[in-house]
Amino acid sequence: MPSPEQRRDQQSRDQRRSWLRRDRSRPRLPLRRSLLGRLLIVSALVASCSVAATAWLAVQTTSGAIRQEQGQDLSSDAEIYNTLLGYGASHPGWEGVEDTVRELARKSERRIALTTEDRRPLVDSAAGPAADPLPAQASAVVDPLSVDTLLVPDATPAGGDRVDPRAVGPFLLPAKERADLRRTTAENVRCLSAVGIAADVVESPSGRPRVEYVSNDTDRQLELKCLTAELGPTPTEKRALRELDQLADACLKRQGRTGVTLNLDLSWDRGYGPAEPSGLDAGISKQQTAEEKAATDRKAAAAAEAAGGVPRARDSRHDRAIASCVGSARREQLTAYVAAPALLFIDGPGAVGVPGFDLSPANTARIVGVTALVLALTVGVSVIAGARLVRPLHALTGAAQRMRDGLDSAPVSVGPDNEIGRLAAAFNDMAVHRARLEEQRKVMVSDVAHELRTPLSNIRGWLEAAQDGLADPDPAFVSSLLEEAVQLQHIIDDLQDLGAADVGALRLHPEPVVADELLTQVAAAYQGPAETAGVTLTVTVSEAAPGRPGPSLHADPVRLRQAVSNLVSNALRHTPPGGRVTLRSYPTGPGPRGGGGGGGEVVLEVSDTGAGIPADDVPHVFDRFWRAEKSRNRSTGGSGLGLAIVLKLAEAHGGTAGVVSTEGQGSVFTLRLPAAPGPDAINMTS
Repeated sequence: MPSPEQRRDQQSRDQRRSWLRRDRSRPRLPLRRSLLGRLLIVSALVASCSVAATAWLAVQTTSGAIRQEQGQDLSSDAEIYNTLLGYGASHPGWEGVEDTVRELARKSERRIALTTEDRRPLVDSAAGPAADPLPAQASAVVDPLSVDTLLVPDATPAGGDRVDPRAVGPFLLPAKERADLRRTTAENVRCLSAVGIAADVVESPSGRPRVEYVSNDTDRQLELKCLTAELGPTPTEKRALRELDQLADACLKRQGRTGVTLNLDLSWDRGYGPAEPSGLDAGISKQQTAEEKAATDRKAAAAAEAAGGVPRARDSRHDRAIASCVGSARREQLTAYVAAPALLFIDGPGAVGVPGFDLSPANTARIVGVTALVLALTVGVSVIAGARLVRPLHALTGAAQRMRDGLDSAPVSVGPDNEIGRLAAAFNDMAVHRARLEEQRKVMVSDVAHELRTPLSNIRGWLEAAQDGLADPDPAFVSSLLEEAVQLQHIIDDLQDLGAADVGALRLHPEPVVADELLTQVAAAYQGPAETAGVTLTVTVSEAAPGRPGPSLHADPVRLRQAVSNLVSNALRHTPPGGRVTLRSYPTGPGPRGGGGGGGEVVLEVSDTGAGIPADDVPHVFDRFWRAEKSRNRSTGGSGLGLAIVLKLAEAHGGTAGVVSTEGQGSVFTLRLPAAPGPDAINMTS
């Protein structure tokens, strides 16, 4: 018949073959759920985004460079553009612009051409049969009603419309009105100069003069004293304003809104404060604005009365609608007074046209090819890197599954010192620790069964003997059964204490404890068993300062007494007759001697003159179910749980347990526990 070892080997081989069959039959993960598949997807997405971002950046950079170059070229020609824009703003057509164009071409030594928006020639400084054709794209569009603010950034105020301020149309003042206004404005300036306010007379494109202060920090009261002369709208401006009002009101009426009365600066009453200039003449005096606001209020009141007394709603949408209608009305009013939009072409030395971004089929094929190459390289590198990454993970998965099936797993090979290598090393450490725990569990189960079997077998034997009439249930019989039951209960209690300590559920009730008093109580409890065994049990009281107690602890007195009792019981069991067991305590670390000062430790020591412990067995003294006597004879040892409980109780109090033993001379067991804060603190706590 095969031996037990052969049967175990055969069983292990059968389990390994069964696991291999299950591993082969287990379906592989789909690529989209595997780590390699996800790595490939992420790599492809990263590569695609990189290529797209690079292409976008290249296009944006190229376009930006082109726009910058275009802006630089046109900035050098801004005088040409601005001159022609001023001509178009002050003339109803481009007739007569030939002399201006030729003069600009002569000064700049460039070819200048104007065409209509459908590219019909208006004027060309290089007109003739030998002239080159015009470029495909115009340098700029000359439109007095839509100024290019990139070329002439100061042409219009911020937030206003893009109408050239030189396009005044019907607001252009005749000479008489201009002279009257200038005379009045000059008087105001002389008054301001007399009171110490520096100011000048500035004439706007419409011919209306206005006061411009040299400094913004002026005395408002002095200004009002000088600005008393009448500077209201002239008859020409009133006619132009009425026409503009009609156009704006018609636009608002089409939207179902009430009309407005515009001021000379094209502002209107918004219903929540003073109106702000909007574009025609930002230099109108505040006195004029106040006078014109009164007319606006009268018109608003009349409109409200005509609407049945319902006040006009004032909100941001109404305000935006007015601004839009005023802008469109102004452009409609000026259309007959300014030249139509024209395309401006500037060519010659230093003049660079605006190239387009030509994405030809060849360029498209080149971009697609480069993209495909980058994607192929990315996928290839991802496959290689993914395979190297997944291979050790597969090995770890196989080892973990073998451990799950109860098979011994060979250590996983540890690669380089990276995340996967460290994971493999940690897995190997876990496997070794698990095997050690499994071995300890098997030994523990065997020891528990042995410890429980002995008292149960004795109880069963005595009961069967009484049942068969072989033993009388006398007091000695009952005492023997009670002794076995107590031993059984003792083992169960020890196991319960160890289980509670393992899960951190061991409940403690700490209070101030004087170490010498606790040792004296334990010695008194074991004095009888010591005398029976012929062993001398003594307590060495520590030397303390007069009037001060010995070393003190902040501990659970019941649990601490249990730990010391286990040590004393173990010492009495292994000390021969005539021997000695000594209990003592002493402080270590900071604090006054004998006082157990805060920050130090108190050592509880139980020494005996027994047989001692072999050096090879000392590291296992506090293991569960460990006994020096391997036969586990009840007369030479206990259950093997007492010292394990001592260690757990010491750790629960924040301390440690240790042993120093010399074979043939005896052993010294020590408990090192944190000392109490001191006698004064103990008294306060109590």
